[in-house]
Amino acid sequence: MSIEKISIESHHELEQMIVSEINLVEKGLTVICSNVPVNDKTTLDVLCHDSNGQLVIIQLSVQEDDMMLLQGLQSLDYVDKFKSFLKATYNKHKIDDKEKPRLILIAPSFSDAVKRAVESMKGIRVDLYEWEYLKLGDHKGLHLQPIFTWKHAEKPREKEEKPPEKKHEPKTPKKKEELKEEKTLEPPSPPPESKETPKPETAPQPKQEPIKAEAPKEEEPAPPPAMHPKPPMEKPKEEPKRKLRLF
Repeated sequence: MSIEKISIESHHELEQMIVSEINLVEKGLTVICSNVPVNDKTTLDVLCHDSNGQLVIIQLSVQEDDMMLLQGLQSLDYVDKFKSFLKATYNKHKIDDKEKPRLILIAPSFSDAVKRAVESMKGIRVDLYEWEYLKLGDHKGLHLQPIFTWKHAEKPREKEEKPPEKKHEPKTPKKKEELKEEKTLEPPSPPPESKETPKPETAPQPKQEPIKAEAPKEEEPAPPPAMHPKPPMEKPKEEPKRKLRLF
């Protein structure tokens, strides 16, 4: 028995298959409504929310169509504007109106232009799935293959970032450097230096010098007597007047 690929030409038929087997797209999805007109040319195919309450727009196509990306972005913008209204209207569903909605495109194939556009988008999560309708004997089933998913794109980046952190941690030279630094810090800390410092305090020699200097100060009064006061000016001795003798 061989596996046969069956084509699906009806957009409505594909939509019913996705709604009835929504877990094939992603586990935890809950369908809120489907076939919602956004404008004259765009219709939102399936509106869901995930286990966290984030709104999910599913846009479908039965053939490769680059326009479905534009239609999906229009539906995404429409839901983002009215997410608080949707939360109030579908209050039985646990809708988180604080989270920005995300988009899932499902088609039999995608062009390289669409893939590059989705990969380069920032701030918007868009996942791409290719569908196949297979037949094996009397059994038929829809098979979805993820082509580009936002979650899978992040995981390799996290793995690449982790190894460099681990490489820097086990470096041993750092420990050796720390030991060298500790060794260099040990010599200044020994207490013998502190014992030598008090020695100048026990030497009171400079204090005795001022005492010796005070002794001569008391002897200073001695110089005055040493000074020979000039004898009072004695009147010049008058020679004894010679008495004139009359004789």
